Amino acid sequence: MKREGSYIRVGTQYYKLVKTPSISGQVNESLVSWNIETIRQDHGKTYLAGIPKYDGFTCIPDHLNFKYSHSNFYNTYAPLSHTLEEGNCAVSLEFVRHIFGDHYELGLDYLQLLFIKPTQVLPILCLVSRERSTGKSTFLKWLKKIFENNLTYLTNDNFTSQFNSDWANKLLICIDEVLFNKEELTERIKYLSTTNINKLEAKGKDKREVEFFGKFVLCSNNEENFIKIDQHETRFWVIKVPTIKKEQTAYLEKLEEEIPAFLYHLQHRKLSTPHQTRMWFSARQIETPALRKLVQHNKNRIEKELANILLMVMEDNDMEEINFCPIDALNAIGKTRLRTDLTQIRKILKKDWKLESQPNSHMYQKFSIWADGTTIFKDAKGRYFTISKSFLAENFPEQSA
Repeated sequence: MKREGSYIRVGTQYYKLVKTPSISGQVNESLVSWNIETIRQDHGKTYLAGIPKYDGFTCIPDHLNFKYSHSNFYNTYAPLSHTLEEGNCAVSLEFVRHIFGDHYELGLDYLQLLFIKPTQVLPILCLVSRERSTGKSTFLKWLKKIFENNLTYLTNDNFTSQFNSDWANKLLICIDEVLFNKEELTERIKYLSTTNINKLEAKGKDKREVEFFGKFVLCSNNEENFIKIDQHETRFWVIKVPTIKKEQTAYLEKLEEEIPAFLYHLQHRKLSTPHQTRMWFSARQIETPALRKLVQHNKNRIEKELANILLMVMEDNDMEEINFCPIDALNAIGKTRLRTDLTQIRKILKKDWKLESQPNSHMYQKFSIWADGTTIFKDAKGRYFTISKSFLAENFPEQSA
């Protein structure tokens, strides 16, 4: 069955498979509801008997052995139009190296998994740079050329909308100039990045549960706070993309020409990483300076100030670790005129820093800071926390610099 210019019946509804031309020269395939009487007028009464009939819709991604139907359910996933062939893809490989840098092999693995294992859960790829002419937008356009109708672009408003029928069954969901300044948006994208089930909702229709295999690619010129994440987050792969040293004309066209050879290369290369976690890569493999910078700037002012105070006390007194109770920290921060309370202090210590207090009250050396900045210690008793200088130096490099 050819999709173009033909009709199908799904359940009791008739649809026409149409291909809409775009300015870029690509063709976007879609199903359009079609009236049965119009089909009779255009093709005659006997034409209806030859229209393929399906029991319903399904969406099963496959780029190598695509099937139009599964168990008499029509597959809405869009097959790729590329004919793979061995050849030169040097420009494409160099572009991957430019985007992923030191993570070049991991970047190739990421693209290979998208192509050969489209249902595999993968990290949320974030490309950031405050510089212009880095190639971030070209990368998204290139992915669109490769995966065609299985990639869609969203804006921040699109993602926050309750209606998601236009992207719930896509392989790649790309958001350029992303700015998620609300914690619930971060939680939503984190949930979607690992779930295999999503609720599809369209205007005027009831929600229905669908299988979800989408991967998110986020681009931003804001390196420091385009999204709110904490230091223990393992689902984000944040890469700072450098400026392209020498711009080339018709660069995207050159990349497009190499797509058949590049996909052939991806199909036949050996993955450089084994399957280690639910997102394939381990957290250590995709940790980057850009991720650490993002986490650092997401920390609130109280947390940074507390780290700064503790580091100062340890450095002034040649200590490698310090014992303190939440009230000690509260009193110290109070000297800076910042407003906080014990609840927030305990949240930082237990939830953010993952520290455990002593199970019972014990004697320890309590620190206090005088008005001139000097520190004194005296005996006290309490369920104190212990924190090391190395922990603070690693997680708060700006304070320890």
